[in-house]
Amino acid sequence: MHRQRSVWFVMTTTAILCGFALAARSPSVAAKSTMTQAALQPLYEEYGDKYHVPWTLLAAIDRYAELEKTKADKEQAPYYGFAFHPSTWSGIGNPEAFDVSPASIAMFSGIGRDSNGDQLALPWDQADRIQSLAYWLHEETRMDDGDEELAVWNLFQDPMAMDRVFAYSEIFEHFGLSANAHCFPLDKRYNYTVKHSFGAARSWGGRRSHEGVDIFADYGTPVLACSYGFVELKGWNRFGGWRVGIRDANNLYYYYAHLSSFSQGLEQGDLVRPGQVIGYVGSTGYGPPGTSGKFPPHLHFGIYKDTGTHEWAFNPSGYLLQWQRQKQVIWNHEQSSTESNNS
Repeated sequence: MHRQRSVWFVMTTTAILCGFALAARSPSVAAKSTMTQAALQPLYEEYGDKYHVPWTLLAAIDRYAELEKTKADKEQAPYYGFAFHPSTWSGIGNPEAFDVSPASIAMFSGIGRDSNGDQLALPWDQADRIQSLAYWLHEETRMDDGDEELAVWNLFQDPMAMDRVFAYSEIFEHFGLSANAHCFPLDKRYNYTVKHSFGAARSWGGRRSHEGVDIFADYGTPVLACSYGFVELKGWNRFGGWRVGIRDANNLYYYYAHLSSFSQGLEQGDLVRPGQVIGYVGSTGYGPPGTSGKFPPHLHFGIYKDTGTHEWAFNPSGYLLQWQRQKQVIWNHEQSSTESNNS
């Protein structure tokens, strides 16, 4: 009888301790963390090295997944970054859908990993989660002859996700995780006038509202990338004429229209930095390719937010007023720079 009570006491105590451990490290607690993604970089690097996966790719997957989370997603996975489906984490066929035991997860071929030897594989523990993501990518690329693109496709099964994940990875590789600087989209050493006309009515091409701000300047005034990002679109648009679209690693899309020409050598897919010359002010648009002169020369500048299912323009005036007060460093295509103190 005494032996049975001892066994019961040990089992009960163990269950209580496990319950305390899970409660102390629950997703609701993790959600309250103020940790930035830059603070996760050591984990990306550690497990990227361990599983031979670029750390920037791990960071890019997390960034894209976080930006695309819906309200429901955030309620189910309030921690930062990519969230595996419970059956993938715990293993298909595992009767415990939210298993956190490394031993039983391994028994059912789940991908959940215990990073610190505490006998818990917690999807909301950032070390456990990032190690598991690196392990999954390693296994996928190993089975697909090292094809990282196919592995990311298997993760999201969305061509847009693939494009943006690999673009974010390149941005992180060249500029780091915290490349968030901005600048005014025209060289301030030239004369210009900002007309804050967001939302005003437009009639050419049908009734519509103005989805940006017009910055009037002379022909040939240098137009600058206002952020770190990549050239997502370049070419002709019947409304915007010669235009460039740049997306940053926070999924903001910057639209530059009515250019007279592009910066020499600028191509779709190129990385850009704040202050880099991407084109020159013109008056192109409102017609087929080559149409110009239907309005005074100016830069139409717009910013769009994208949630993955919906994209919309918002008023960039607040940003422009802030960027007007900042110093500029102008970068040409050869990456030499000159500093402008104009404000």
